[in-house]
Amino acid sequence: MRILLSNDDGYQAPGLIALHAALSTVAEVDVIAPEHNNSAKSNALTLNAPLYVQTAANGFRYVNGTPADCVHIALTGLLDERPDMVISGINNGANMGDDTLYSGTVGAAMEGYLFGIPSLAVSQVDKGWAELEAAARTVADFVGQMHGQKLVGTAAWLLNMNIPNLPLSALRAPRLCRLGRRHAAQSAIRQENPRGETMYWIGAAGEAKDAGEGTDFHATAHGHVAITPLQIDLTDHQNLGYWAQTLARLADAETPA
Repeated sequence: MRILLSNDDGYQAPGLIALHAALSTVAEVDVIAPEHNNSAKSNALTLNAPLYVQTAANGFRYVNGTPADCVHIALTGLLDERPDMVISGINNGANMGDDTLYSGTVGAAMEGYLFGIPSLAVSQVDKGWAELEAAARTVADFVGQMHGQKLVGTAAWLLNMNIPNLPLSALRAPRLCRLGRRHAAQSAIRQENPRGETMYWIGAAGEAKDAGEGTDFHATAHGHVAITPLQIDLTDHQNLGYWAQTLARLADAETPA
């Protein structure tokens, strides 16, 4: 099994290093990660600047671009062999609910999925890397089990995994979850720089709004590893009929009498 490993915290992040060590016990692992922290870059690709690939002393390759850049160039010219799986993480903090739309961690995994490769985004629920080795072992065991069931290297899928910061003995069984929802983000922070110019910092993410049973928020709050299957199609299928009727009415209203 060959795995392409990336992240959004950068190639020196403890989460990436720990996950590489754990995955190396079950697969051949290529690391291609961003040079710097790229949190909240989502699926962004760099189109108007050159990308450079460099190799660190430990063999990790890093790119002066986004998480999606790393996976994209890896799959379109950098790697000699197509990986059986793309994994992104372990992220320093949760990617649950609305976070998945902004997450560079999810963006890297999604890029693999777009190329038809089974892909997994992994995050720890709390920042600070507590119980990181337990999280990395959890991922490696999960990947090994998926491979044993012949679910790696076949049809593409995209999973989002969030792991509570708990020791292995305290982690509860994985639960299949839907995404919860957050309240709107907190207000932007307005400051003045030394030259008297106004600057803004994006405010913190909102607290959980929909965290009921069945959501990723609920599962992790009860010690479970939360696993959510994701898809690319953003079409509002449930309301296609409503919008068809609405557009028909608009067209009728524009028709001259």
